[in-house]
Amino acid sequence: MNNFANIPDLMADIGARAKAASADLAVASAERKHAALVSAADAVWAQRETILKANAKDLEFGRDKGLSPAMMDRLTLNEDRIQGIVDGLRSVAEQADPVGAIMAEWDRPSGLHITRVRTPLGVIGVIYESRPNVTADAGALCLKAGNAVILRGGSESFHSSKAIHACLMQGLRDAALPEDAIQLVPTRDRAAVSEMLTMTDTIDVIVPRGGKGLVGLVQRDARVPVFAHLEGIVHIYVDKDADPEKALRVVLNAKTRRTGICGSAECLLIHRDALATIGQGLVKALMDAGVEMRVDETLKAIDGTVEAQADDWGREYLDMIMAARVVDDIDAAIAHIRTYGSQHTECIITENEEAATRFMAQLDSAIIMHNASTQFADGAEFGMGAEIGIATGKMHARGPVGAEQLTSFKYLVRGDGTTRT
Repeated sequence: MNNFANIPDLMADIGARAKAASADLAVASAERKHAALVSAADAVWAQRETILKANAKDLEFGRDKGLSPAMMDRLTLNEDRIQGIVDGLRSVAEQADPVGAIMAEWDRPSGLHITRVRTPLGVIGVIYESRPNVTADAGALCLKAGNAVILRGGSESFHSSKAIHACLMQGLRDAALPEDAIQLVPTRDRAAVSEMLTMTDTIDVIVPRGGKGLVGLVQRDARVPVFAHLEGIVHIYVDKDADPEKALRVVLNAKTRRTGICGSAECLLIHRDALATIGQGLVKALMDAGVEMRVDETLKAIDGTVEAQADDWGREYLDMIMAARVVDDIDAAIAHIRTYGSQHTECIITENEEAATRFMAQLDSAIIMHNASTQFADGAEFGMGAEIGIATGKMHARGPVGAEQLTSFKYLVRGDGTTRT
């Protein structure tokens, strides 16, 4: 199912079926949604060999396509990562159901009782690249929030996504929920993406999860509302009052644990007063770990570094490459981040609480950390079970987008024959 003569008709049919399913999901019980996710988790584990065989086809496709090592890492599944998918599904299943939750309630002198409650968004379109686990994460979170979802995975993860999607379908069947609740676009044809962006009658919101090219395309061409998920140009600022041991541990983890995720640190800013005591050692330790350091004129004196070019500032490498520069003070660090950041995640390393408070107050990124690795910029690490991505916009959802962020709300107004004078 990879070649379809009429993509508009295919997508229109998928959209119509998703919209119909969303009406059923909006009133589905928490117990049935829980059962579907638990069953899906069991199916993923039971079918792990099938999933790994499908992933092997995708890896071969990725190698032929010339994907970078970081992108291949994003694409790769193994038994531990499949266990992570299972754990994510179970974690989402065990969360409180957000649908119908009372956000606020109050009485008016008129006699009205008003309640604001969470309600599903409807149909969510998720467009993503490379990472096959997004199939499970997005499907689970949308279902938990009572939404139907249309998944369009990247061409690289085509086979893996199909295998994981089959497990989600098993969960829906076992719980007697509509199978159209979680649909996977069955073609690599990019025309399907273009169609999704204009399906205003059936899709309520689009969530792009991928690189700058994908997100830019979606934001430019979409007529459906979009949750902005921009690239992760993540900065770490090492203050003059940083603890050397904490700085070394955090910076190395933030850069090298996994370079292909959006929380990977891409730029290191070092206070001038910390250069001799901490900064030089950090740069050398990163290079010893295999990181190519693209640095400013001051740090260029360190053997083995590469002089940074203008486009190295504000660049998402997703690789064992990092930019670094010396700044005069915290104000210069904040100014640099405001100029080159993507409002994703930033970190300050310092023992000075006043400096940390100032850094966290004056920057407006979705996630700001103090003395903690930016690799924690992840919905699962925030206790959300999984995430559909990190939203960097300021409307509706921001930061890790979990089930609760995939809801809207409505007002329930009750009277007793109440009229307005």
